[in-house]
Amino acid sequence: MPDVFTKEKRSDVMSKIRGRGNRDTELAVLRLLRERRITGWRRHLPLPGRPDFAFRGVRLALFVDGCFWHQCPRCSNVPENNREFWQLKLARNVARDRAVTRTLRSAGWRVLRLWEHELRRPPVVVRRIERALASATVARPASRTSRAATGRS
Repeated sequence: MPDVFTKEKRSDVMSKIRGRGNRDTELAVLRLLRERRITGWRRHLPLPGRPDFAFRGVRLALFVDGCFWHQCPRCSNVPENNREFWQLKLARNVARDRAVTRTLRSAGWRVLRLWEHELRRPPVVVRRIERALASATVARPASRTSRAATGRS
């Protein structure tokens, strides 16, 4: 069935559609965090790149990257139709991911990126998160004043 819009109009209509994030993958990680009683995280803090989860106490930013949109080296491919457009778009996504990671690291944050396909193996995902949290806790410098010294408990 032919499209009711011209090619230009269809392009205009489609360009106005905005995604709402990676809801399914985020919810899968959310479920894992809750099942394992991993605490201290917040969702969508206003940090560069808007991490899916951020552990402020240990300054760990967690991103759940979709294999297609972020060009997973294991399972991503570029569509055959309109190949040049997709190559450019996906390359910009990867470049933005690298820039966000650099920005966060220079601000003292650790960055953990999980691929969508990794969520098929929940124990591996949990182990990676726990390891990142443990190393972030060890690497974090002690504050100059303890809670006891400030009168807070």
